[in-house]
Amino acid sequence: MRVTARRSPLRPRRRLLPAAMAAVTLLSLAVGVPAAAAAPATIVGVASGRCLDVVGNVRTAGAGINIYDCNGQANQAWTLTSSGELRVYDDTMCLDVVGQDTTAPAAVQINGCTGGANQRWRITTSGTIVGVQSGLCLDVTGAGTANSTTVGLWTCNGQSNQRWTTSLGSADSQPPTAPGSPRVSGLTCNSVTFAWNASTDNVAVAFYDIYHDGQLMTSVSGTTLSTNLTVVPGATWGLYVNARDAAGNVSQASTTVSITPPPCQADSQPPTVPQQLTGTASGTTVTLRWTASTDNIGVRAYDVYRAGAKVGTVTGAPPATTFTDSGLAANTSYQYYVVARDAQDNASSRSGTATVTTGAACANPVCGVRQVTTDTDIPWGLVTLPDGSVLYNRRDAHDIIQLNPTTGAKTNLGTVPNVQSTDGEGGLLGLAISASYSSDRWLYIMHTSPSDNRIVRIRLENGRLNTASEQVLLSGIRRNKYHDGGRLRFGPDGKLYASTGDAQNGNYAQDRSSLEGKILRLNPDGTVPSDNPFGNYVWSYGHRNPQGLAFDSQGRLWEQEFGNSVMDETNLITKGGNYGWPACEGTSGACGTAGFIAPARTYPTAEGSCSGITIVRDALYVACARGARMYRAVISGSSLTNVQTYFSGTYGRLRTVEPAPDGGLWLTTTNVGDKDSTPNNSNERILHVTLGN
Repeated sequence: MRVTARRSPLRPRRRLLPAAMAAVTLLSLAVGVPAAAAAPATIVGVASGRCLDVVGNVRTAGAGINIYDCNGQANQAWTLTSSGELRVYDDTMCLDVVGQDTTAPAAVQINGCTGGANQRWRITTSGTIVGVQSGLCLDVTGAGTANSTTVGLWTCNGQSNQRWTTSLGSADSQPPTAPGSPRVSGLTCNSVTFAWNASTDNVAVAFYDIYHDGQLMTSVSGTTLSTNLTVVPGATWGLYVNARDAAGNVSQASTTVSITPPPCQADSQPPTVPQQLTGTASGTTVTLRWTASTDNIGVRAYDVYRAGAKVGTVTGAPPATTFTDSGLAANTSYQYYVVARDAQDNASSRSGTATVTTGAACANPVCGVRQVTTDTDIPWGLVTLPDGSVLYNRRDAHDIIQLNPTTGAKTNLGTVPNVQSTDGEGGLLGLAISASYSSDRWLYIMHTSPSDNRIVRIRLENGRLNTASEQVLLSGIRRNKYHDGGRLRFGPDGKLYASTGDAQNGNYAQDRSSLEGKILRLNPDGTVPSDNPFGNYVWSYGHRNPQGLAFDSQGRLWEQEFGNSVMDETNLITKGGNYGWPACEGTSGACGTAGFIAPARTYPTAEGSCSGITIVRDALYVACARGARMYRAVISGSSLTNVQTYFSGTYGRLRTVEPAPDGGLWLTTTNVGDKDSTPNNSNERILHVTLGN
């Protein structure tokens, strides 16, 4: 159920994510000359019906803020300037965060206008008033409604004591232009200087946010055009930058600059040989164990070989010394050995051989794997048609393929119109078929266009996409290089569910009137269901970059979400639920805040970065990219139990997992070219996984 408990007026201090982990953690703004806006207006609390009011109607710096009966006096007459200040008393005083505090709770007051970031505010379309410096919301303490109840700042949670009505509008809705000419210099093993050309904005650029591969690294002021970054030796990263203005509008991203830092010291010494390799069989699954190797700098991986071919990799610092090999043939002997590697890929000699004989039959959850086909592009959305054939779309090539899973024969059904990739994660994404596909032939598709992300439907007729039948069901979902979400799934209620990313602007995730950072729910014709919680398409909110959606046997929706740099998460989605981003990531940050729903399970990003999920017989299967593995977890009540790991490094990065009609799984890889928009530069697999009990 949705968490509705409210805090008492005495609240423990909770911290937001650090600057490198949350886009709402901002640096100071340069002082500018404010421009006056519209005539003064009241700001009225939705829960109380009372006005935002300067305590005691005094004009003294440091006077506090509360709510009080609307009376038309000067201490309740506010103006919003184009630079985001909320001014009172004939524009002589500004609403100000005491001590420039960026942690909740924070006190507010009036003070002389300075142009500082602690005096800049953004009024959202959902009625929240957000501090630009802190990312916190203007909040009536303790959800009080009585006269003289104090007003301060608290983590945004969408509740009515943080919503206000006013004729004042957002001073600025136009994003900056994309930063130009990104470039690097001074690359060393652990640092690099990253620079770019200035963006332009109708008001002013306030910040630049620097990312690698969708992960926020740092933010700098709008007058700064270069910064020194800490990097990891040997790790290939794609650097880019977004511009952001004081109102929170975010530009499209710059182009990407790829870097691979050199090692910090030359190393030609390989690790020692792994010792005491043993293996045990349980049905058709083999578990290997060995003792750790040593290295002059450090062991970073073990490669596992079966019959002379590499079948998996165990990574970490240090990596584990066990590996599970699943889906083998029954009553068959297999020979294994292990090789240790360091960070510069110096490899040990191979270990001794372990011979293991599998059991007579599969007694495990995963019983077999068969490669169905390969593709030169990235398979993203995948569905099974009533005739047993498979449809999958190709993210960067923008077309849809029909696959005969028995013979491997493929037919190109045509190109989806108006798709444009983003030089990152955008392109042709989610795919679903209607419940009445046999009669109406509708394919539902989510994709990035030149201007937005959108959901369309197109009929498949006579073995081709009938592009003339295309209907745009929902458009205007903001896009960016990364954080585009994209998964589609029909629920047992007949509604279409869609996951959307925050478009690299965490503010959108908490704005219930926006479409970004959400799970959306649509009728099949694209209209808003009458029982949606907020009267629009939003079903749940507070998401960063969700990509996995699946329903269990009880009709409950589960979701998989990318974190920034700390935790990925699996969530059990509830109607109207708030999942906390950007104030919390997994269980880190302000995740204990009343109103935020905790994840069912979290994963370190190095072991996750999971995209697709599916549920078969109430077991959840999770396909992970950076973690290069598949997780399986048993759904028990609202918990995920008996979590097991499969294919760790066996097939590399995994993108999509879907149910197969025989009770197994379709599983796709995403190993090459998944962070660019170049078509047909991949070498990916579509696998069939046979499941046991």
